[in-house]
Amino acid sequence: MNKQELLEQLQDIEWDNFEVKEAAKELPKSSWETVSAFANTSGGWLVLGVSQKGKKFEITGVENMEKMEQELATTLRSRTKFNAIINPYFKKYDINGKKVLACFISSSEVKPVYFNSLHNTFIRTGSGDQRASEFEINALYRDQSFGTMSGKTVEGTSVDSLNKASYDRFRDYLNRMVPELHYNKLKNDEFNSKLLIVKDGKLTYGGLLFLGKNEEINYHFSDFRVDYLEIPATNYADAEPRYTYRIEEQENLWEYYFVLFQRLKIYANNPLTIGEMGIGHEDTKELYALREALVNLLIHTDYFSPLKPRIRIFTNRIEFENPGALPRPIEELLKADESLPRNPVLAKFFRIAKLCESAGFGFDKMLEWKKQTGNDVFFETHIDKTKFTFMRNEKTVENNTENNTENNTENNTEKLTNNQKKIIESIIDNPYITSEELSKIVGIIPVNIRVNIAKLKNKGIIRREGADKGGKWVIINNKK
Repeated sequence: MNKQELLEQLQDIEWDNFEVKEAAKELPKSSWETVSAFANTSGGWLVLGVSQKGKKFEITGVENMEKMEQELATTLRSRTKFNAIINPYFKKYDINGKKVLACFISSSEVKPVYFNSLHNTFIRTGSGDQRASEFEINALYRDQSFGTMSGKTVEGTSVDSLNKASYDRFRDYLNRMVPELHYNKLKNDEFNSKLLIVKDGKLTYGGLLFLGKNEEINYHFSDFRVDYLEIPATNYADAEPRYTYRIEEQENLWEYYFVLFQRLKIYANNPLTIGEMGIGHEDTKELYALREALVNLLIHTDYFSPLKPRIRIFTNRIEFENPGALPRPIEELLKADESLPRNPVLAKFFRIAKLCESAGFGFDKMLEWKKQTGNDVFFETHIDKTKFTFMRNEKTVENNTENNTENNTENNTEKLTNNQKKIIESIIDNPYITSEELSKIVGIIPVNIRVNIAKLKNKGIIRREGADKGGKWVIINNKK
C-alpha cells in the first residue's frame, strides 16, 4: 500500500509526522532515535508493525502487542534510558488480522531529550531522524529558557546604559499615540520599573535590546543587528548586483523598528479611499500584515543565537526569518489566540505602543495579506529558526521567474518551464506528493515549488482535492 492507503487504515490519527517500524517480536533500537527526534521537535507518531520500502508500506504486525506497549511505556516514563520523562499515548489497531501499535510522542518541555548520552540527541527533519549537531543541541538548551531571558538582569548595566534619545522618543510616542495609557503618568524611575526596563538597578535584557546604547548591546550580544536586504531576483544566484539596498546597523530595536517599517511601506499597496464625509484615508491592511510579521520577528528572535534575524525582499516574495523555533507547532498556534512570546518584555513594549496584536501571534493579521493581494503567506518553523514568507504580486512573479525560458507575451502564457514540467511528472507518479518532496525532486526551494504550483492551478492544469494534509493533486489538462 502507499502512504495514503496506510493513512486511510489509521484514519483516526492526525498525521503531522510519523515513523513506521517493523517490530514483529521486539522494539528495534532505532525506535529510541525516533522518540528523541519527536520529543525535540513537534512530536509525532511511532507506528510499530508496519514496514516501509521506498514509498510502499506493508502491514507486518506485532506479535505481542501488550508486552511491547508495556516495555515502551515503562522505559519512557522512567529515567532509566532517557534524560527526561516522556508520557506516550497509545492506539491499537487490527488490520486484516495483524496487530499495529501506534505511540504518540509529544514535544517535550525539557530539551534536549536524549538516550544514554548527550551524543544521542536526535531531531526530526524532512529526511527522517538525524543526529543533532552541537549548534542544534545548543539551540535546544536555549529553548529551555523560552520566555524568561528578556526579564533577567544584565550584569554591569544601569539606567545610564539606556540611549537617552531613544528613551525620550519612546516616551514621547506613547504620550502622543496612546494618551490614555496609565504608564504615561509615571515618572521615569517608576515607568522603568513597571515595564521591566530596569530591575534591581540593572537593565533587563529586554530593556537593553529595546532602548539600550548600541555599544552596550554589542558588548553583551555577539552580533546585534537585523539584516535587511533587497535582492533584484527570485534567488541569490540570479541576483546581479547581489543586493540593491541594505539597512545599516541601528542603535537598538526601537530604532530598528521604525527604519524597517518605513522601508516595508514601499512593498504594501495602501490605496486612498474617500469616506462618506469626503475625507480620504489610506487602506493599510497590507502594510499592517507586514508590520505584524516585523514585530513578530523582533519579539520572537533568539538573540543569544549566533544567527541573526533577517528580512529579504525578493522580486517574488518577502521573507522574515529569525533564529529560534516557535514554542508549539504552527498548526496549534493558528487555532489558539494565546501568546507565548520568546521575549515577553519586548512583546509588552510593542503591545502598549499598539504596534502589534494584544493576543496571539497575529497570524490572522498576517493572513490579511492573502485576502488583500491574492498571494499566499507561508509559516515555517524549524529547530533553530522560524520563517514567514509573503508572496508578492503575481505579475512580478511572472516577470521574474527562476527559469527565464518563457517570453512574456500573451501567446506564450500556456508554455511551461522545465521546473513546472517536472512538477507535473512527479504528480502523475504520486498524486499525494508534498511540497517538500517536490522540492527535492525538482531541485528548487519549497517557496518556489509553491509559486509554480499556484501558476499551474491558475492555468487550469492541476487542482487540489481534499485537505492540505491527506488530499491529492489532480491533473486537469497536461499541456507540456
